[in-house]
Amino acid sequence: MGRLLPTLLLILAGVLVGGTWSLFRQGASRATVVTAGLLAALAAAGGVLWLLPGEG
Repeated sequence: MGRLLPTLLLILAGVLVGGTWSLFRQGASRATVVTAGLLAALAAAGGVLWLLPGEG
C-alpha cells in the first residue's frame, strides 16, 4: 500500500492536466484554467514528494 497513494496522486495529476488543457481549448475563464492547473501541480508535487525517501 506504500506506493498506492502516490500513484493515485500522479494519475489524478494527469487527469487534471488533461482537464486543464480541455478547459483552455474551450475558452474557459482564466481563473478556472489557473485553478485547475494549480490543482494538477499540487497533485503531481504531492505524488513525487511522497515517493522521496525520508526518515523512518
